[in-house]
Amino acid sequence: MGAEAKCRAIFRGKTSEGKARLETETLEFRGPDVTLSLPFKQIKTVTARDGALTVHSQQGPLSLALGDKAEKWAFKIQHPPSRLDKIGASSGWRVSVLGISDGPFLEELERVVSKVSIGRTLKDSDAIFVGATKEADLARLAKLKDSLKPNGALWVIRPKGRPEISERAVMAAGRAAGLVDVKVVAFSPTHTAEKFVIPVHQRR
Repeated sequence: MGAEAKCRAIFRGKTSEGKARLETETLEFRGPDVTLSLPFKQIKTVTARDGALTVHSQQGPLSLALGDKAEKWAFKIQHPPSRLDKIGASSGWRVSVLGISDGPFLEELERVVSKVSIGRTLKDSDAIFVGATKEADLARLAKLKDSLKPNGALWVIRPKGRPEISERAVMAAGRAAGLVDVKVVAFSPTHTAEKFVIPVHQRR
């Protein structure tokens, strides 16, 4: 859930009172006269001055009267979290990666965590990333659970908008494996990552 603020917006000559939201990849505003969802990648410039956050994009200039939040929001827009930040990767992690051929992601992992095993599951993994393109790929979640640390996480990486593997199917497979779904993040423009953990009362 992103940060929220009730504020005044000025956009394309219109002024509106409403609610602004700062998500991990978008700046949003909802009001009676102004409705906007602006991806960070479309923002060309960002400034925070006298309590006002001003951004320029192809959609036009937007000014939000955020008060003391303006500088913090400007910093977050200019320095968006990486996918490993969103995942919460730590330098001490032991990580297993199965069925994922995303070269940049594998390189990111190897730069950040202490050990990465590709194609083979490590015992006591802090995180297991498993790629799935169809429902049949989800059958191994129960077995993979046994290789997690008690507080570890199993991440299912699946393509977006594919009927072969829906969000509902992934959630059902996680529950069937005795896991709890706790988080969803945008893994890439084409893929989604869903996080599963062992229920707290089952951890030892």
